[in-house]
Amino acid sequence: MAIIKPFKGIRPPKQYVEEVESRPYDVLDSEEARAEAGDNEKSLYHIIKPEIDFPVGTSEYDQRVYEKAAENFQKFQDKGWLVQDSKEQYYIYAQTMNGKTQYGLVVGAFVDDYMNGTIKKHELTRRDKEEDRMKHVRVNNANIEPVFFAYPDNDVLDTLIRRYAATEPEYSFIAPVDGFEHQFWVVSDDADIATITAEFAKMPALYIADGHHRSAAAALVGAEKAKLNPNHRGDEEYNYFMAVCFQASQLTILDYNRVVKDLNGLSSEEFLDKLSANFCVEDKGTDIFKPAELHEFSLYLDGHWYSLKAKQGTYDNNDPIGVLDVDISSRLILDEILDIKDLRSSQRIDFVGGLRGLAELKRRVDSGEMRAALALYPVSMQQIMDIADSGKIMPPKATWFEPKLRSGLVIHKLS
Repeated sequence: MAIIKPFKGIRPPKQYVEEVESRPYDVLDSEEARAEAGDNEKSLYHIIKPEIDFPVGTSEYDQRVYEKAAENFQKFQDKGWLVQDSKEQYYIYAQTMNGKTQYGLVVGAFVDDYMNGTIKKHELTRRDKEEDRMKHVRVNNANIEPVFFAYPDNDVLDTLIRRYAATEPEYSFIAPVDGFEHQFWVVSDDADIATITAEFAKMPALYIADGHHRSAAAALVGAEKAKLNPNHRGDEEYNYFMAVCFQASQLTILDYNRVVKDLNGLSSEEFLDKLSANFCVEDKGTDIFKPAELHEFSLYLDGHWYSLKAKQGTYDNNDPIGVLDVDISSRLILDEILDIKDLRSSQRIDFVGGLRGLAELKRRVDSGEMRAALALYPVSMQQIMDIADSGKIMPPKATWFEPKLRSGLVIHKLS
């Protein structure tokens, strides 16, 4: 069962929320954060990207930068830009993109559930990225930013959430960068809190949708604190970390596409000929062409778009990994033909989130920066859950969730 608890969130008073809130730390670089923060001293970037308070070029991994994060976090509380709620409660966070709204419950997720596999992963993590976030959690003694979970659809929770959604939200704003609507409600009613806790306790698993490194870091710091505490009881706040949990069917996963710098010494004709061994290749002309179904890919090369349909026998419908388009393309195109074997480290490939559209793929190829582009049909949430349930790991750069969670709406302190 999935164990969760309410918590006393630290969050901005209503009049400050649009000055405080920000994009997540890992979707923009230091200079973008510096530009977005501008002269806004209340911007959360001063806590999650505190290198912006140092001269340009200062490493985000400099120890002084972590210390500045803690200093700024305390400053935000001292000045009343962040205030802790007096009661343990849950929160509801809604995001609306292109007319579609998804509703998440903000909860304290149990560290042991991460360690024992009740909270299921579908991606590998890198130790250096884990350690970076662990330092940030340690120095602030808080989960400043949430992780993003999915849970199996639940009618009781859906009914409860929609009852709150019909009321006036605590926060409601259009984010300046993504243009999406973000709303936030406080669940302080004891009966509703008990219902949420009880319904999660019936769930066999929760699934990490986005934020594998943040999840690992938060859980590892919690476990670290437990080990260092000689009087550890198991009910301390550090045994939980902050997650926003969405019903799986509500989530939107966009395509995560590839652009490559060269064709591994092949001419365009030779490349297309090699593709025809495993794909039905069809020239679609010069208009942008988007894959319409699983196992169909879109290739942009020399100003033309091509449909690539994987032939029978090139994938295994009974293998949750082998049936994935990201695996098919990695095996039969990137590895076998282009000799790109490690998607995490190769300098010959880059990745483009589907929110940018296929026009961005065309632009990068037409500019001469890249030689060709490959667009994939999006992975489904059911595929992700099947893989997590099987204990397997997805290939790198397989999923792109939108909209991204805004940071700064609520923070979870570990003590």
